Amino acid sequence: MAYQAGGQRPAPRLLPESPEAQAYLQDYATLVEAVPFPSVVVDHRWDVVVSNSAFASLFREMSPHPTAMPWDNLLRFVLFHPDAGTVLGDHESLWCLPMLAHFSSVVERCAHDHGLQAIRREIAQDPIMEAAFRQGLPHWIRVAGEAALEQDGVVRPVHHPDPRWGTTECRVVDETPRTLRELGYRRLTLVLRETRRERSRPRGARSTAAHLRVVPTPEV
Repeated sequence: MAYQAGGQRPAPRLLPESPEAQAYLQDYATLVEAVPFPSVVVDHRWDVVVSNSAFASLFREMSPHPTAMPWDNLLRFVLFHPDAGTVLGDHESLWCLPMLAHFSSVVERCAHDHGLQAIRREIAQDPIMEAAFRQGLPHWIRVAGEAALEQDGVVRPVHHPDPRWGTTECRVVDETPRTLRELGYRRLTLVLRETRRERSRPRGARSTAAHLRVVPTPEV
């Protein structure tokens, strides 16, 4: 599914202007749709440009949110959607903090980007998330090193609404070809693993930005 629509954003998506780039992105969307695992193409703001049916299936039970739906902006979803923790296991330590670390590095390079600044203001409005961003996150990044900013190769828990998967793990794989990178986009695929039967999905668990309690020491 290319050129996802819906949701309210502080700034529009940065889509390619040239017909050649648009045609490439449309063909690339066809390729992404053929992948059986959740796969998504985002820009530097984490606005979703392309996503496939498997991605929509993973997040199909999310309640409506005006600015933080996963198929609109993946960063906003992880940070601000109250239901994010029902799909993203260990939401605070394994999803929220790494995304904050990535956001911190990007907002430093793109200080005048209005979309990124809007996200920064939302973080500042939450006292606990702001404290984690200003105080805990720098220490966490120093301990974890540059690996804290990387997405490719990490293994994280997910709770899939499809019982065929259930509570399992996914490996995040960066599959960004040169042409896509030159357009300013990045593609991530969540390679789901077979369900681990010894664990059960927590029902009704929610994790909100206000519940960001600690900045754990990363495993080494």
